[in-house]
Amino acid sequence: MTHKLFDTTPKVKNRKLNVLPSNPEVVQEDKAVGPGRFPSWLHRKLPKGSEVWKTGQVLNQNRLHTVCEEAKCPNLLECWSKKTATFLVMGKECTRSCGFCDIDFSKTPKPLAADEPQRVAESVLQLGLKHVVITMVARDDLPDGGAQHLADVIEEIRKQVKDVTIEVLTSDFTGSTTSLDILLKAKPEIFNHNIETVRAMTPRVRHKATYDRTLSVLKYVRKQGDPTLLVKSGIMVGLGETEAEVFETIHDLKAVGCDIITIGQYLQPNRNKLLVKAFVTPDQFKRYEEYGYSLGIKNMYCGPFIRSSYNANEVLQQTNVGR
Repeated sequence: MTHKLFDTTPKVKNRKLNVLPSNPEVVQEDKAVGPGRFPSWLHRKLPKGSEVWKTGQVLNQNRLHTVCEEAKCPNLLECWSKKTATFLVMGKECTRSCGFCDIDFSKTPKPLAADEPQRVAESVLQLGLKHVVITMVARDDLPDGGAQHLADVIEEIRKQVKDVTIEVLTSDFTGSTTSLDILLKAKPEIFNHNIETVRAMTPRVRHKATYDRTLSVLKYVRKQGDPTLLVKSGIMVGLGETEAEVFETIHDLKAVGCDIITIGQYLQPNRNKLLVKAFVTPDQFKRYEEYGYSLGIKNMYCGPFIRSSYNANEVLQQTNVGR
């Protein structure tokens, strides 16, 4: 009788399968791309050069987090090769656990770091940035949701860096106008708060957030913010929404005063997050873009790899040219 020294039987864990939708490029059986394969427009070459390493080194030296890393952004290498990054402030633990986001969840995140504003400003200076994007984890554990800390980051950057434009990508601050006023007083050039998805899918996609609260936040910022302030929001597609629902969301964003709308393909960051229901074609993105422009949106930035802060400086320049 023989005995096995090791059990080579595969261990199957009870986890959600990472199932991908069918490839919309498949039109003929003899040229079919098997299920679970990505379409050609979601493939691209990796950037060359040493700037990726240099960007990472600056961030590590200053003990900073980026949404590029924490949210597994597919554009990380491209952006870092251009010496740009989206700073993630107030830690890397979020008090919400949204169905699409890979950032760690915690009911009791670590206390705010008092020296973080200075470290962010120093990184901006070292990287030579002319346009800075600062995003945040939701901090529902703080009385002001972290608004004052974010305002302090903006103020410190202004002190250390001349002729810089600043874009903030914020939570909804649970709808607190007091928190919004604190941030508006710091005068960022762009205020970005993402609606993320269509009305019907919001309860599943965005934990603790509501569709109408997001609209009210954007409307308040448009009304109370500086006249030169640009208001921005973003939508993910491929979660099972219809074209009509996306059109409705674009219309709603226009109604509350959005100047810039970004629309990109949702990609599942890990097995525990919402599944991708469809690969949205470039033609469909073009239809969303055209519809937004027909309503008078100043800048519609739409495509498979588009994310809220992707090419943010270029988007700002394009929008200002069209004003």
